[in-house]
Amino acid sequence: MTHYACADLRGKYIADTIRDVPDYPSKGVVFRDITTMLADPKALRYSIDLLHERYENYGLTQIVAVEARGFLFAAALADRLGIGITLIRKEGKLPRDAYREEYALEYGESALELHKDALTHRDRVVVMDDMLATGGTMSAAIDLIQKTEATIVEAAFVAELLYLPGRKRLAEKGISSYAMVAYD
Repeated sequence: MTHYACADLRGKYIADTIRDVPDYPSKGVVFRDITTMLADPKALRYSIDLLHERYENYGLTQIVAVEARGFLFAAALADRLGIGITLIRKEGKLPRDAYREEYALEYGESALELHKDALTHRDRVVVMDDMLATGGTMSAAIDLIQKTEATIVEAAFVAELLYLPGRKRLAEKGISSYAMVAYD
């Protein structure tokens, strides 16, 4: 079952453009592919419209984006809000002194980085990625931001898989989440 965070039909339209790919990346898994949503200009516009409507009065100073698909939504939203974007990148891709946070993947480990001088105590941020599943990547991103003095207002996603522990994992860190589309 699919739920929509908005009160109109835009969430349903967005959900209808997200393609289910059965048995990917392994048998029994249904992968939610947002590339079909990104290719649909109406769905893409609706997603940015909904994010803008949610965050336009939050007093944000930056959108913090998680590599790589989070960059797409964060850049468009930051432009609409007239604020900047701060990038959280995979290990080794930032040129200046950076905080580093390791996290577990299904098969192994990875690491994310954030420039140490990217955020200050004056910053109020939303941290953004495309999909909330287990919460591992977003949890690491939150840990990075919490090494700064910035205030995290919320974590935002296009879609969330409610049957996985992502929302609970973020709540344990004291961070609420918002997704336009959620799957049971």
